[in-house]
Amino acid sequence: MLANLTTPLLGIVSTAAIGRLGDPHLLGGVALASAAFDCLFWLFGFLRMATVAFTAQALGAGDRDEVRAVGLRALLLGGAIGLILIALQVPLAAAIFRLMGGSEAVTTAAREYFFIRLWSAPMIMGNYVVLGWLIGQARPRLALAIQVGINLINIGFTLLLVLGIGKGIAGAAIATVIAEGCGLIAGLSIAWSILGGRIGVPRHLLFDRTRLSRMLVVNRDILIRTAALIAAFLFFTAQSAQAGDLTLAANAVLYNFLMIGSFFLDGLANAAEQLCGQSFGARDRAAFGKAVKLVLGWSALFGIAVTGLFAITGNALIEVVTTSPEVRRAAREFMLLAALAPACGVMAYCYDGIYIGASWAREMRNLMLVAFAAYLAAWYLLIPLGNAGLWIAFLSFLLIRGLLQAWRYPAMVRVSFPRGKP
Repeated sequence: MLANLTTPLLGIVSTAAIGRLGDPHLLGGVALASAAFDCLFWLFGFLRMATVAFTAQALGAGDRDEVRAVGLRALLLGGAIGLILIALQVPLAAAIFRLMGGSEAVTTAAREYFFIRLWSAPMIMGNYVVLGWLIGQARPRLALAIQVGINLINIGFTLLLVLGIGKGIAGAAIATVIAEGCGLIAGLSIAWSILGGRIGVPRHLLFDRTRLSRMLVVNRDILIRTAALIAAFLFFTAQSAQAGDLTLAANAVLYNFLMIGSFFLDGLANAAEQLCGQSFGARDRAAFGKAVKLVLGWSALFGIAVTGLFAITGNALIEVVTTSPEVRRAAREFMLLAALAPACGVMAYCYDGIYIGASWAREMRNLMLVAFAAYLAAWYLLIPLGNAGLWIAFLSFLLIRGLLQAWRYPAMVRVSFPRGKP
């Protein structure tokens, strides 16, 4: 959770650094491009999530060879994905920014950021795998060190290049490329040390058809689930952009509230992935149920606490992030709605971790699609409320997703652990 906390801090620093330049178009450009990258790279978050689950399950089953094989399979897949993204950068940019619909000035700034930062794609995919592999082995301190290191390096270079040297949006993008490269080098070095220099895996195990098929099926389902989640965030950003540059900039400021809350909760979801994955691999129903109760309790506590904190300090945070009087006024109008996001998302994030740890990817995918349909319906009904209606629809999406997963959970436990009671 501490590692995840530095990620929204990075977003705040990047937004604040560009915001200090005093140009709403630049702030909107960073918001648009950052949202595009959040969604694009997040689409391949299955590399981390599936790696956590499969590593933890192999650890629970006592299969050390498979622990190594899981990491290598995922690294091969991640490297290929990163290179493909770089090769497709021009059509990707055209499609993404046409879909998001920002003004010409905002889109021009966003494209400059996009074409630089995309070169970090192979390194980001590799970092997903390394972090997932470490978390799956219950080595959170090492994962913490890598993630915090990446984000602190990014923050430092962002401040240096944007405010110190005056590189503007390009400086913020270059900082990310540098930080991700440093993180991957550190992560691979740590993995090498853990394995005692023995990273080789027999070819027949690495390319075992049954295990490869299971990995691809689970990854496919997580990919579809994540695509629907990304579509929800993209839809939110696109509607913000269509409402005008001022609304886009205001929602970009408030988006940091959402990110801080989500990364708090995602840290606890990571714990659920590891604890539930290891007990699932060991076929220990009692330990699985204990892990679920533990993570649900802590998630509820943090979700409510963070919402309360935002309700108290939200206006001050807005003052820090932007110097534009117009953006400040617009953001304050919807601050309390944004502050509710952590409390509304408690069950959604927590059950995501539980379902991933147990490899219940198909069910998670199906429930996500239902929640996304409900989100679009809610937005349509709330169009007369404008930006407030957009925020309310998004909060309803978080709530419905969590409630659906909670409803389906007992049936999944009965299927996966057929003996005894849940």
